[in-house]
Amino acid sequence: MGYLCPVCGVETADGEHLANHVAFTALTRGGDHEAWLDEHAPGWADSGPAELADTVVGHATETDAEPVSEAHTHDAPAGARASVDASAADSDDVLAEARELTAAMYASSADDNGDSENE
Repeated sequence: MGYLCPVCGVETADGEHLANHVAFTALTRGGDHEAWLDEHAPGWADSGPAELADTVVGHATETDAEPVSEAHTHDAPAGARASVDASAADSDDVLAEARELTAAMYASSADDNGDSENE
């Protein structure tokens, strides 16, 4: 049985994953997740995942998500994608535009300061 995060509605596989989600988001982003934990689970920063899960699931909506049964890791950073959508040509175009914008910024800055190379 899975749970929806009581703060943002993200679906998690089980109570421990929910506890990890809420705590990790609170630690990295603060905001609503941290405020929610401070209100509903005082001392949460000193709790382990199982202990925090006992508290958090009491406030979460249950879902039909299947618990993760195969071994898995959490090595990828949050938001990491398995593949890159941009092609090499797209990357080259973006880099060329960035170079042009940077050159224009430096030229504008030099003109503003009277440091133009043409003077």
